[in-house]
Amino acid sequence: MNETDVQKQIQQMVRFIRQEAEEKANEIAVSAEEEFNIEKLQLVEAEKKKIKQEYERKDKQVQTRRKIEYSMQLNASRIKVLQAQDDLVNEMKEAAAKELLRVSGHHHHFVGELVDKIFDHNHYKNLLKELIVQSLLRLKEPSVLLRCREEDVDLVEDVLHSAKKIYAEKADVHEPEVIVDSVHLPSGPSHHNSHGRFCSGGVVLASRDGKIVCENTLDARLEVAFRQKLPQIRKQLFGGIAA
Repeated sequence: MNETDVQKQIQQMVRFIRQEAEEKANEIAVSAEEEFNIEKLQLVEAEKKKIKQEYERKDKQVQTRRKIEYSMQLNASRIKVLQAQDDLVNEMKEAAAKELLRVSGHHHHFVGELVDKIFDHNHYKNLLKELIVQSLLRLKEPSVLLRCREEDVDLVEDVLHSAKKIYAEKADVHEPEVIVDSVHLPSGPSHHNSHGRFCSGGVVLASRDGKIVCENTLDARLEVAFRQKLPQIRKQLFGGIAA
């Protein structure tokens, strides 16, 4: 083999090695491109997933906040409805309390209004007698203390004997000793004491030791009647309205 043949063979080997290297380089480049595209796709999908999760988290926060705001508004509305209902019920109670003043003949200029003097003297007098009899029947004591308004003392003393006699007949006992207390119940309301203690009429009886008390004032009876009738009153006024 001469020098020329050797050179040709060397060149062929070089070309072969170079071709293999180029092919290998192309394979590496293609493989790298594929791996890059796969990794890029994975990164894009990961970011999409992250963005979606963040959106869902924020959307959930917004929905939760809306539910809380709606619940707060609903509760506020319910409170307003309940307050309006309570106001109306209390207005009825106040109106009923003013009617009690007519029963006992109280006629002061109260809260800017003149309570009409529609007063049957004998009617209130008989009512006091019935209240005394009822109180005696509840106490069933041989000796009691009676307290009334100062303006009712004369009326009470007028009916006291008759009340004791009726009680004795109903209870089949001797007539009890009833002492009219020198300490009186508060008078009815007026523009001078519109926010102070007052009594619309009636009586309070107690055993001599003070352990048993029967409060039979018009105000106490209104309170009991109103409390007992409150469900019916609400049903009449508001029906099936739910706050």
